Amino acid sequence: MDWLQALQELRSDGLPGVLATVTEVRGHAPREAGAKMLIGAEALWGSVGGGNLEATVVDRARAMISSSTASPEALDFSLNEHAATEHGKQCCGGVVNVLLEPFLSRPTVAIFGMGHVGHDLARILSRLPLNLHLVDSRAEQLKPERLADITDGVAEVHSHHSPVPDSVLGELPAGTHVFIMTHDHTEDFLLCDAALRRDDLGSAGLIGSKAKWSRFRQRLQGEGHSEAVIDWISCPIGLPEITGKAPAVIAVSVAAQLLQTVQSAAVPADSDRQENNRPGVIPAEDPTKVSLSAPR
Repeated sequence: MDWLQALQELRSDGLPGVLATVTEVRGHAPREAGAKMLIGAEALWGSVGGGNLEATVVDRARAMISSSTASPEALDFSLNEHAATEHGKQCCGGVVNVLLEPFLSRPTVAIFGMGHVGHDLARILSRLPLNLHLVDSRAEQLKPERLADITDGVAEVHSHHSPVPDSVLGELPAGTHVFIMTHDHTEDFLLCDAALRRDDLGSAGLIGSKAKWSRFRQRLQGEGHSEAVIDWISCPIGLPEITGKAPAVIAVSVAAQLLQTVQSAAVPADSDRQENNRPGVIPAEDPTKVSLSAPR
């Protein structure tokens, strides 16, 4: 796989990476200007020249990933025996400039139920740089012509038709933010149960009234979930100060809450959720953090 394919895969999986490009070479060097290398948190693709040069680039790129650095950086290397190095000498004799361009992880959001609210929410979120999964047990809700105003945005959209939507939930990437708003309360309940059986989702929100949530809480307790775990699901969803029952109003409220969460929350390195400390509000999903800035 080349660096371009790898970059697409990282973006699809919502993972961060840094693209390293040799921008200038003066004298002798192991690679020419334009050589590229993609550095992920755990893998590498391509090469900018090996040796101390490449090892230093990898070290700096992974430091950028771990600190969620968004701004590009330039590194200069003198390839001679007098240059200070950390990973061994390179005595080619030239000077090399390398540009590091970070691509922060994209949030992943899954909407279960593409009715009026789900469609309006998807249309709003599709204008943001994220991975967007649309799931419905009704095939007609996912017809390409119906999703045209969603798929023309900057988000990477994945549609899933399944008579068993909770099976799709089980296959979503870790850290996914899940919104449950199907046409069927039975589907909603099964999705809530499936969400609580995972311990690596970013958040889960259920559309509905306090009365609906009270009934769901009792049934979820009957399935063996503790109150502390059940509290992790947010219901009702959206910003409480934004009122109104029109689908567009609810969608705006929910999208605004998600933006607040993704941009402000952070997860510590030892962020495994335990039954007694699951948050009642939506956390960010990845210790590398995420970005909803303009897409690259």
